[in-house]
Amino acid sequence: MKIRNLILAFAALVLVGCTAENKGEMGQAEKRAADPRNAAKIAGDKSSGYVYMTAQTRDMQDDDFANPGFVWIDTGEGAWNKVEGKAGKACMSCHDIAKFKGVSNKYPKYDAASKKMVSLPHVINAEREKRMGAKPWKWESDEMMGMTAYINLQSRGMPVNVKIDGAAAPFFAKGKAFFEQKRGLMDLACASCHDANAGNMARSNVLSEAHVNGFPTYRMKWQKMGSLHRRFIGCNKNIRAEPYKRGSEEYTNLELYMMWRSAGLKWETPSVRN
Repeated sequence: MKIRNLILAFAALVLVGCTAENKGEMGQAEKRAADPRNAAKIAGDKSSGYVYMTAQTRDMQDDDFANPGFVWIDTGEGAWNKVEGKAGKACMSCHDIAKFKGVSNKYPKYDAASKKMVSLPHVINAEREKRMGAKPWKWESDEMMGMTAYINLQSRGMPVNVKIDGAAAPFFAKGKAFFEQKRGLMDLACASCHDANAGNMARSNVLSEAHVNGFPTYRMKWQKMGSLHRRFIGCNKNIRAEPYKRGSEEYTNLELYMMWRSAGLKWETPSVRN
């Protein structure tokens, strides 16, 4: 019990950034918040994760030539045009990428066949197997990250506006409950960091509001493009909670809720994050 209390006390100190050695870091957080570039990344009372990044990270995202995420965009474009599978087709055989503007706002969406919510990677693999007769990609593979980023790029600059009504409503409620439920050895919820402590320091990073308008994202810590579900797994591990699998029903429902939280913010894919 004493060990658990010590861990909880340490977590609280990390979240609020109130130790003497963190005072200088709080100045850094205020400096990031004052960047004039933030204006384009705010919608009402919502701020993109961009607002909480270092100036160097923002510079990298803002320059398409310097943005490392475009390496995966190139991979995605190549995969879009590549003929694969028994059907001898490519994505371009059936689809015009120019018409995919706004498609990112459709996911996750309700799938009547499975009676569950599906994310874009679920649909990509279903199309590969059914239409192309090709093997599915792993969730975190370079091909899948490239394809999802390439599709999301078509909506860059558009406001996020996912639907949560109708058949999606009960899954949205589950995602919201997940976000608010405390879990793990540290007894923390997603909301503990991203609602109650957004703008405070957690180690060397400023806690964001957990808006997901930049995923998949190139994260400096990962040194590669990564999915939103990978970020969920990392957060669960940080609070010493058992993570779910990528593509799980739990994470897909959470993705739906977090997409709704991000409504009004503009798509930034490929974003760069610390």
